[in-house]
Amino acid sequence: MTIRWKTIGARSAALALGAAIALPGLTAHAASTYTAKDSDTFWKLSQQLNLPLQQLMDANPAIDPLNIYAGLKLVIPAAPAANKTMTAASKSAVQKTQAVTTVSGQSLAFSRALDVKATAYSAAAEENGKWGAVDYFGNPLKLGTIAVDPDVIPFGTKVYITGYDFSGLPAGGMTATASDAGGAIKGNRIDIFVPGSRSFVSGFGFQNVKVYVLE
Repeated sequence: MTIRWKTIGARSAALALGAAIALPGLTAHAASTYTAKDSDTFWKLSQQLNLPLQQLMDANPAIDPLNIYAGLKLVIPAAPAANKTMTAASKSAVQKTQAVTTVSGQSLAFSRALDVKATAYSAAAEENGKWGAVDYFGNPLKLGTIAVDPDVIPFGTKVYITGYDFSGLPAGGMTATASDAGGAIKGNRIDIFVPGSRSFVSGFGFQNVKVYVLE
């Protein structure tokens, strides 16, 4: 168990109504604006606009992900034309793609595998601070949510985790999404959300696991 006070840092700055934030790389057309709704989050917008979540985050370092509100003007800038030519490096990367087989027999393509130290956290207020039982983007915590160091595993990344031993998680392995962060989660560390009481989840302790970064 890790006490997971979410560290927003500069993102905690309040936004004035009508302030603009940059959402990069959506279209090759001229820049446009989008008026946020109360239900919008960076995660939902990345899915709706088909943009990498990390790209949105990197372009908006002063934005609090929990403070996207109705009336906020979001700027959708023009994007450069995509280079459709596959370089030798990209061909090599494709050729090196490997696959991991899940306990159900499904084959999942992955680009890299990491040996990391894992802890687990619950929805208890003592572990989540003032933000409550939500991830970094304001979405409710659920099985499959993990906290990461985004410099190691970018936000929005899908992963497959093996090597743990705990009754509160699927036996043999599980898929998860990097959508949370924590002050102690730096480098090759992950924190896995587990439904249940704080005392139950604390039984996970510290475990060495394998994380496969999925394609």
